[in-house]
This record gives sequence, structure tokens and C-alpha cells, in this order.
Amino acid sequence: MIRVVLPAHLRSLAGVSSELSLDVADPPTIGGVLDALESAHPMLRGTLREHGGGARRPFVRFYACEEDLSHEPADSLLSAEVVSGKEPFLVVGAMAGG
Repeated sequence: MIRVVLPAHLRSLAGVSSELSLDVADPPTIGGVLDALESAHPMLRGTLREHGGGARRPFVRFYACEEDLSHEPADSLLSAEVVSGKEPFLVVGAMAGG
């Protein structure tokens, strides 16, 4: 089980009140987490990735084990800590402005 932590507005949209636990297909990848998340909560489709191409949407970031995974390819393998559930996969809404 992979633990996923969403920002408050996406938790509200998905109808969940806390972190999620997802089964992710082997091998466990960033894209696999997003696929499982969108499959379990279809209302999140298009909020994390663009429709069609699947590119990460602007102002959405992915973190795990204190590393920014936002620019990693979708087929990048997740660390053992994330796969074991020891560390969560974080979805963060980035801020911009001045």
C-alpha cells in the first residue's frame, strides 16, 4: 500500500478526510500512483495531469522522501520507503506570485 497525501482542496473534491492508501501496479512508479489515484477517485482526473497527454499540470508538485519528484518521468520507480508505506507520496499545490 502506498500512502498518498493530498492538499485540502483535492481531499474535499475526492471526498476523503485524510491520507489515502492505494494499491499500485508493479512496478510502482509515479505514473502508477497517479493512475491508481485517478481510478479510485475519477473526479480528480484533470486536476493533477492534463487530459490526453498526461503531463503534470502547472502548480502541482509531487514529493516523496524529501525529494521533489515533479520533473521526474512518470515511469520513474518509487523508493522502497514509499512502496512500503513508511513514507508518503505527497501531492502539493505550488504557490506563485510576488
